[in-house]
Amino acid sequence: FLFVSVPLVFFLVWFAIGFRDFTWVTTPPKDAMDVYVMGKQWMWKFAYPEGPNGVNVLHVPANRPVRLLITSRDVLHSFYVPAFRIKMDALPGRYTQVWFEATKPGTYQVLCTEYCGLSHSKMLAEVVVLAPEDFEEWLKEQQRGRLQGRQDALADTSLVPPVARMAEQGEKLAGTQGCLKCHTVDGAPHVGPTFLGMYDRQEKLADGQTIRVDEAYITQSMMDPGAHLVAGYQNVMPTYQGKLQGPETAAIVEYIKTLRTANVREVSSEGPAYDPIQ
Repeated sequence: FLFVSVPLVFFLVWFAIGFRDFTWVTTPPKDAMDVYVMGKQWMWKFAYPEGPNGVNVLHVPANRPVRLLITSRDVLHSFYVPAFRIKMDALPGRYTQVWFEATKPGTYQVLCTEYCGLSHSKMLAEVVVLAPEDFEEWLKEQQRGRLQGRQDALADTSLVPPVARMAEQGEKLAGTQGCLKCHTVDGAPHVGPTFLGMYDRQEKLADGQTIRVDEAYITQSMMDPGAHLVAGYQNVMPTYQGKLQGPETAAIVEYIKTLRTANVREVSSEGPAYDPIQ
């Protein structure tokens, strides 16, 4: 008995420690700042929901958790910041996530650690960590630049106006891509689940399982609608694989996130009351 119980206790202790650390590493804090990351041959693009876009340079504030929502436009990539000890694959058509909290201002190198073609070794970027007040000033400067660019575009019709904020762009895409023909934004059931309160909800699936509606789930549902079908709804949604680019998918996700409600974790969708579409 002793030869079994002692190793078992030892194993359980280390399992508990490992599980605690795994949960901490994979669960970003609620107040984390979101940044969308898209890998493509051979660069990294960054997009802030409320701010500017960047190529190969990611600006973040010190002492604040940052969640990266990572995807790929073409082939498999891997986002790696050696100094932060974080690494996450970038997959076409879906989002993965990783988070970090930098404590020391400075510049840190980003590498791609998945072979992705001839210029794989040149797919470099950097994370610029700024003091909180410096980051706010940088953000304001970027916003002033975007505003000036918009004013220049209005004054000169030869210039192409800059894109709107991500959520606003997502709302437009939801209309032009036909999303709002099947999904309501007022809570009423329709052909598909309502967008109101969808994000972060615990959704019951047709197979009896429950899943949290996050960025990865919404993205997968656009690319493979039948993968995790919500209970009470028919599998009638067409795939948007190849129809939406990474930034467009991210914009629609951000739009859906603006429709979240206070009780999203407690309320599941209900299917339509009328007969399903044949």
